[in-house]
Amino acid sequence: MNVLVINAGSSSLKYQLVNVETQEVLAKGICERVGSAEAFHKHGIDDNELVIDEPMEDHNAAMAVVLEALTSGPNKAIDSLDDIDAIGHRVVQGGKYFDRSVVIDDDVIAKIDELAELAPLHNKAALMGIEACRTQMPGKPMVAVFDTSFFQSIPPKAYMYPLPYELYEKYAIRKYGAHGTSHRYISERAAAFMDEPIEDLKLITCHLGNGCSISAIDHGVAVDTSMGLTPLDGLMMGTRCGAIDPAIVPFIMEKEGLSTQEVNDLMNKKSGLLGISGISNDLRSVKEASEAGDERAQLAYEMYSNSAKKYIGQYIAVMGGVDAIVLTAGVGENCEKMRRMIFAGLQPLGIKIDPEKNKLRGHEREISTDDSAVRIVVIPTNEEYMIARDTYQLVKEGSLEVSELA
Repeated sequence: MNVLVINAGSSSLKYQLVNVETQEVLAKGICERVGSAEAFHKHGIDDNELVIDEPMEDHNAAMAVVLEALTSGPNKAIDSLDDIDAIGHRVVQGGKYFDRSVVIDDDVIAKIDELAELAPLHNKAALMGIEACRTQMPGKPMVAVFDTSFFQSIPPKAYMYPLPYELYEKYAIRKYGAHGTSHRYISERAAAFMDEPIEDLKLITCHLGNGCSISAIDHGVAVDTSMGLTPLDGLMMGTRCGAIDPAIVPFIMEKEGLSTQEVNDLMNKKSGLLGISGISNDLRSVKEASEAGDERAQLAYEMYSNSAKKYIGQYIAVMGGVDAIVLTAGVGENCEKMRRMIFAGLQPLGIKIDPEKNKLRGHEREISTDDSAVRIVVIPTNEEYMIARDTYQLVKEGSLEVSELA
């Protein structure tokens, strides 16, 4: 079964065509700067990728470009649209409505739209992707896979904020989390890698990249996560500040004369690694500057690692121990120095990183010492496969089942 996985952004349309039975990626690409004169399309796998300047006035036009590339030209993957059996859409915010992936119908679309106020850029973009698919491939079954659904198992003591309860009742203000599809994948895959049933494990999963989140997964069930009502909460990130004293917000607004939108932009787009270093939101650039002696870059680097270290400690306490810590995403998978800094000093907790194993790159691997009481595992994430798998199970089999990621 071939599933087209769609991840629509406000001005982008990312996609993969996945054969679920073989787990083979048949094609992938992205349309960028949709709606602007500088729009372009990347299509192909690895060395076969083509980059084409392509006018795309909206997501519907972008979807037409994608389908044309999939069925014709030098990098075509299928002969016709009949070879696409279903479509899976990444949707960031599922709110209180969705604790699992669902087949898309008019009611689901209405709820995704209603929840857009909690993720205005992401949910509205997902709706544009869904509508484009409906227009270009009418009648094709579609599934919504929510970033937040994995965290609907978090108990009230973890998802509630200590604000007046009426605000929760009126506006559903609570922790929803994000990156749930990634955390679900790496937790299942780590259990398979360790040859242990996930139901027997206490895991801390770390999605560390430009966006960062850490989750506590107790016997296969998420019990806490670092992101909150929005993806702004939690760890220090590339451009997001993460958790700060909330009194800072009105203080800055008053001192700088900022509007609500302006202070929101400051915290989401101008903070984190970029705000502290003054150089970049990319950890590679910050690392390079820090090693050249830039003091602000050094501070930013240390703050990033310290932020992750604190959440790991919190979640060990929440679960009363941990069997393995799992790392993924651009920083978690690739940055040997950052991993070393995160785990430095955790030896009294039975967490020991192996310096030589830590230098390895590019595949699933264990980087803890042989005598470490807690295993440290690096698992490259694969959110697209999880979306394709959920779509396959709902469309072909009629229900979702947790199956081991062999």
